[in-house]
Amino acid sequence: MSVEPSTETESPAVDSVTFRGAWAGFVACLPVALGVAGYGVVFGMLARRVGLSVAEAALMSATVLAGAAQLVAVELWETPTPVVAILVTTAVVNLRYVLMGAALRPWFEDLSPLEAYASLFFITDENWALTVRDLRSGSGRGAFLLGSGLAVWAFWVAATVAGAVAGSAIGDPARYGVDFVLTAVFLTIAAGLWSGRHSLVPWAAAAAVAVAGAAWLPGRWYILLGGLAASLVEVGRRG
Repeated sequence: MSVEPSTETESPAVDSVTFRGAWAGFVACLPVALGVAGYGVVFGMLARRVGLSVAEAALMSATVLAGAAQLVAVELWETPTPVVAILVTTAVVNLRYVLMGAALRPWFEDLSPLEAYASLFFITDENWALTVRDLRSGSGRGAFLLGSGLAVWAFWVAATVAGAVAGSAIGDPARYGVDFVLTAVFLTIAAGLWSGRHSLVPWAAAAAVAVAGAAWLPGRWYILLGGLAASLVEVGRRG
């Protein structure tokens, strides 16, 4: 998913982190956070199955806040724990945040380091997309990422606990379609970010490279490669 420069991003005007901006982000992200919660339940269930306690699963969600990386970690979890394999794999999965952070720089450079980095701790794919859309509109709400991230964080941690506690009673989440929740959330966000036919080229490049990467490369490299492909296409188009 690429973030294209527009007239709003050429001369960004962002206010400092305010309660009003954070609250707007929190409220706007509530529907998305509910969708993320469905995936959190799945993580909680898987975490218990590999031997993590409810407290350990909750602590992981509260301090990591990276659904894809956490799911990869529990997939690799065994005894003895393959620490190096988990660290390398999750680092590859999370490299996309480098691109996402770079996309926010035109706005966040107006914030203090404390405001910017505190907000970035709560960055996820979902609230990043909502934040970019909000800032593109010229709202100037520097705290939107923080507020929306807090919504995702709260629901993610609560859902992890619920999944870890009630996982055995729920059984296979695929029976209820829970495994499709995150896909549905991303499709909804992508529709909101669509800005016309000029978005088609980078999106198509990302899709083609990601599909090829998933088919031919091990692990989760396709996530990073898809994002890089879209970014490079946009750089080439705009010189």
